[in-house]
Amino acid sequence: MKSLEELKAIRDRVQNQMGVRNETGSQMRVVVGMATCGIASGARPVLNTLADAVNEKGLKDIVVTQTGCIGLCQYEPIVEIYEPGREKVTYIKMDPEKAREVFEQHIVRGLIVSKYTLDSTEL
Repeated sequence: MKSLEELKAIRDRVQNQMGVRNETGSQMRVVVGMATCGIASGARPVLNTLADAVNEKGLKDIVVTQTGCIGLCQYEPIVEIYEPGREKVTYIKMDPEKAREVFEQHIVRGLIVSKYTLDSTEL
C-alpha cells in the first residue's frame, strides 16, 4: 500500500464483498464448498467469480457464501443454490467459466443448467 486512498479503496472493496455474504431468510443463497478437497479442486476462483458477478450486477437479494465439507469430494468444486420455496440445486465439477454460465442462466434468469447438476443416478 502506498497511500491512505489505496487503503480506503481496499476496505471498500472488501466491505462490498462481505455485503454479498450477509443473509436474510428471503434471499437466494449460493453456497460454495470450501473444505480442503474443494479448495484443492479450484473452489476459490469459483467463489470469487460468483461473488464478483453478484457485485457487478448490484444484486442485493442474493447471498454468496461458503461452507465446509459437503461430503461429495469426487464432484468438487460444488456450488449449491437455495431459493425460497424451491428445491436445492447442486452444481458439480465447477470452474469459473461454468460458474459464470450458472450465474447468467440460473441466478439471473431462473433457468437450471442441468448439464452441470448432480443427478441422483450419479450417487
